[in-house]
Amino acid sequence: MSGIKIKSNTRPTPFYVIEAAASGDVDAINKILSYYKGYIIALSTRRLYDENGNTHYFVDEEIRRTLETKLITKILQFDVSKAM
Repeated sequence: MSGIKIKSNTRPTPFYVIEAAASGDVDAINKILSYYKGYIIALSTRRLYDENGNTHYFVDEEIRRTLETKLITKILQFDVSKAM
């Protein structure tokens, strides 16, 4: 999905937050999830058509939770020593 972008006015997550999240700090993990919230919602938004052909959009909660779970898993597997 090349049309999805993170807000350009959003600052990158500081390294110390990433480091804390990789160590299992729940608050740091939540900050990273918050940073990517809009992107995750955009990826999990689905389009439906009703019987009249009208388009409706909704966030597929199962996909959203799956993406958040995968992000958390990757955060916890992240090797900070290789990033330095």
